[in-house]
Amino acid sequence: MRNLKHKAILSTLYGCGLRLSEVIDLKIEDIDSESEVINIRQAKGNKDRQVMLPKSLLPLLRAYFKIYLPSNYLFEGQAKVKYSPRSVQAILKQAALNAKINKVVSPHVLRHSFATHLLENGTDIRYIQKLLGHNNLTTTQIYTHITDVAKNKVISPLDF
Repeated sequence: MRNLKHKAILSTLYGCGLRLSEVIDLKIEDIDSESEVINIRQAKGNKDRQVMLPKSLLPLLRAYFKIYLPSNYLFEGQAKVKYSPRSVQAILKQAALNAKINKVVSPHVLRHSFATHLLENGTDIRYIQKLLGHNNLTTTQIYTHITDVAKNKVISPLDF
């Protein structure tokens, strides 16, 4: 991905497990680099939450900010209005084509991947639930469909 804005948008989607609406609704003041969190305001169900600000994302966002100089929304399109959902979907589709990924890729797939990768790396599912903003743990379990590869890593206590 060569376009810095596109890379920043997709990295924010995956790196924070955000919904498409959440990433395009982000405002500059929602990024708290000191506390290393991103404030998600009035998300699904009109709930606020915080997600982690990945250490690798912060330099990318700073570089993006210096070049594009957004004024209100973190990711702005033409005429300084927030980026459109269709535009984000299009850049993700193009990125998948460039990477020769032949599966359907959507912003929601990135959210699923975020949750699955956290779970596979040992993150407690209740923490993933909070990051995703789910009220019900059952919803989170749908997101964290455990792959066959991950199942093979599970060792019976009998084998300890």
